[in-house]
Amino acid sequence: MYLIGLTGGIASGKSTVARRLVEHGAIHLDADQLARRVVDPGTPCLRAIVDEFGEDVLRPDGTLDRQRLGELVFHDDDARARLNAIVHPAVRELSARLIEGAEQEDPDAVVVYDVPLLVEAQVDHPFDLVVVTSAPKRAQVKRLVEERGLDPIQAEARVDAQVGDAERRAVADVVIDTGGTIAHTMSQADALWVDIERTRHAKRG
Repeated sequence: MYLIGLTGGIASGKSTVARRLVEHGAIHLDADQLARRVVDPGTPCLRAIVDEFGEDVLRPDGTLDRQRLGELVFHDDDARARLNAIVHPAVRELSARLIEGAEQEDPDAVVVYDVPLLVEAQVDHPFDLVVVTSAPKRAQVKRLVEERGLDPIQAEARVDAQVGDAERRAVADVVIDTGGTIAHTMSQADALWVDIERTRHAKRG
């Protein structure tokens, strides 16, 4: 198996790169989706969040009220750290299980694990390659406004709340510049796939 860790700031083109790699045959795991799964009703993780933050973070139907929880932790570093201490280990355990399952199913699989918080959450899976998508801040803000409907001040706050680009680049084996056109991003993803295939063939040989 060949395991790629894919990370980058908000609206930095991670999903575009992931989609392209899947088109080439990779398996895609999305940490954001896993983070939703671990807080489904009835999970130990959701129970722990309610114990920590109170019943107010639940909707009437028993599901997590993400917006309410987000309001509690967004401007409170201590609260966010307490939440992360509950959620990150659960996501790590689930992702490890899924990666192992993918390898058992196909020992030759290429798995792309898309982890926005790879640096912040200190995700330490045995990655063969860490890929970072990087776009200028103005491009990220523009995408958040145009594609996700945030107002510019909100968008800027979301970008600023994340770890800096330099810290992500420090862990990168490959940086994909996503500040230009989608075609330019795609061509870099295509070139990356060629390199991955070359590396895998060399390992087998």
